[in-house]
Amino acid sequence: MYICVMNVLKRLGLLLLFTSLLLSSCKKDELLTDPNAKLAFSKDSVMFDTVFTQVGSTTKSFRIYNKHKQPLNISKIYLGAGVNSQYRINVDGFYTSPSNPIINDVEILAGDSLFVFVQVTVDPTGINSPLIIKDSILFETNGNIQDVKLVAIGQDVYLHKPTNFPTNGFPAYSIITCNDVWTNDKPHLIFGYAFVDSACTLTMQQGTRVHLYKNAVLAVYKDGTLIINGIKNNEVVIQGSRLEPDYKDLAGQWGKIHLMAGSKNNIINYAIIKNGAIGLQVDTVVTPGTPTVKLSNTIIKNMQAAALYGQGAHIWSNNCVFANCGQYVAALTLGGKYKFEQCTFANFWTEDNRTTPILALNNYYTSGSTLFVRPMDSCYFGNCILFGTISDEIAIDSTTAVGSGFYMKYKFNSCILKTALNTTNPSFYTSILKNFNPLFKDTGANDYRINTSSPSIDAGDTSINIPFDLNGNLRSGIPDLGAYEYAP
Repeated sequence: MYICVMNVLKRLGLLLLFTSLLLSSCKKDELLTDPNAKLAFSKDSVMFDTVFTQVGSTTKSFRIYNKHKQPLNISKIYLGAGVNSQYRINVDGFYTSPSNPIINDVEILAGDSLFVFVQVTVDPTGINSPLIIKDSILFETNGNIQDVKLVAIGQDVYLHKPTNFPTNGFPAYSIITCNDVWTNDKPHLIFGYAFVDSACTLTMQQGTRVHLYKNAVLAVYKDGTLIINGIKNNEVVIQGSRLEPDYKDLAGQWGKIHLMAGSKNNIINYAIIKNGAIGLQVDTVVTPGTPTVKLSNTIIKNMQAAALYGQGAHIWSNNCVFANCGQYVAALTLGGKYKFEQCTFANFWTEDNRTTPILALNNYYTSGSTLFVRPMDSCYFGNCILFGTISDEIAIDSTTAVGSGFYMKYKFNSCILKTALNTTNPSFYTSILKNFNPLFKDTGANDYRINTSSPSIDAGDTSINIPFDLNGNLRSGIPDLGAYEYAP
C-alpha cells in the first residue's frame, strides 16, 4: 500500500510540474515599456527616382527591427504630412489612407522585424521643371518618436490617355492634335494607343522626351507623318515610363512605334529609342516612290522582339545603330525597298537563349495554300557591320515561284558579316569581311564604337559619302565600317 501511494504522489507531482511548465510557456512576454528602448531600421531614408504626375511609383520597402529581448508596441505609425501626404504606406498588412491616416498598436516580437512598403503618387503641379517631394514616416514607441525620411522627384507631364473605347476588340486610343509640335519643356506620357491622324503631322523638337506606359503604342495612320528633329547631344528620347535604375536597360516595357500602311514622308533624325517590344514597325508603301521613313543618326536598342520590323516598306537609313534584341535586330519582310549605309547591326542579347539571326530578309507570305510574292526591289547594305553571338546572323528566305524575274534583290558591299552563307558571288557580296570580329568597345554597355585594332578601320567604300559619324566625327580618307568612325 505504501509503495502504491508513493507512485500516485509521484505521478501527481509530475503532472502538476508539466501543467506549470505548459502554463508558463503560454504566458505572453511582457511588453518592453522602457522609454529609452528604440526601434532600428534597415535604412534611414527611402528615395524614389523621377515619378510622373498621376502615375504611381514602384513599391519600395524597408524593415523595422526590435533588437530587444522583450516585445515592443509601436503605438502610432503615420506620415508627417498626414492626409495631405502624396505617399502611402503598408505596415504588416495595415494601410494608411486619407480616411485612416494613422496605424495604431503594431507589435514586434523580441528579436523580430516587420516590413514597411512605400508608394508615391504625384499630383499635377503645372510646373514644368522637376520638384522634390519630401515627407517622413513617424514611429511612436513608449513616448519617443523616430522617423524614416521619404524623398521623391516629381515631374509634371503632357498626358496622352485614351479618349475612345471601341467595343470591337480594337484597343482604347487617343488622337493627337493635328500638326502638333511636341517640345522639350516637359515629358510626354502615352497610355494605350496614340494616333497621328490621316493628313496630319506630329513633330518632335530636339530634346523631347517621350515615355510610353506598358503596351502603349505611338501609331501614324495612312497619309500621316512623324518628324523627329533631334540634334547631336540633344536627341529625342523614346522609352518606357519607369525611370528607376532597375528599368534602365529592361526590354519590353512598352509596345512600339508603328508607321502604318500608307504613312509617308516620316523622318527620324537623332533619336534614341529603347526598351520596348518593337522599336519601329514600318508597313507597306502605298504611294510608289515615296519613302516610308528616312532614318538617320539614331539608336534603337534593347527591344524584346526587334529593333526594326519592315513589311513591304521603303526605308533609307544611315549612321544608325540597331542592337540588342530578343529576336531579330532587323526583320525586313514582305519585300520592299531598303538602303542602309554606315549602320551597325549588333546583337549580344543575354536575357535568354536567342536563336533568331540579326537580319532576316523575306519576299513572300502565304494565305491558306496560296503563295503571294512581294518583290524586294532592292536591299542594300554599304559600309555596315552585322555581328552577334550566334553562328549565322543572316537569314535570307526568298521565292521566285510566281511570275518571272528575280524577286529578292539584295547586296552587301564593304561589310563585316557574321554568317555561314557563301559570300563569294559578286552579284550579292563585294569586299566582305566574313566572320571578322569588329571588336566593339563594350557590348555589355551597348557601346558599339570600335577599338583601335578593329578590322573595320579603313575598310569602307569611299564612294559612300556620309561625311560625319553618329558621334559627329569626320570621316576622312577611307571610312570605317559601321555607325562610328574610330576615334582614339
